[in-house]
Amino acid sequence: MFADLQWLIIFLLTFGAFVLELIALIDCARRPQYAFAREGKRTKKFWLILLAVFALVGFLGLEPPLGAGYLGLTALLIAIPSFIYFADVRPAIRPYGFGQNNNNRGGW
Repeated sequence: MFADLQWLIIFLLTFGAFVLELIALIDCARRPQYAFAREGKRTKKFWLILLAVFALVGFLGLEPPLGAGYLGLTALLIAIPSFIYFADVRPAIRPYGFGQNNNNRGGW
């Protein structure tokens, strides 16, 4: 019974880290490329590759039945690039909105 509780806690932690990685990847993909350069951050391509690789490793580190479960609690370390993205990069590029051209809104 105690082992089941431990498994559930590890599963929830690793699943939460994986969801965070996916949210960071999707948010990065939606941001305009020029925003990264204007704010002096690394390129959008760099962040997309980094977040995608770590999201893949995070998926593989999920506890079974979803993943291989070979990482255990070290799967939480895989989420570090997502934390960096949310703490440093996203606040800087957030004012630029989504999409390639935010100035062409149409209307009157």
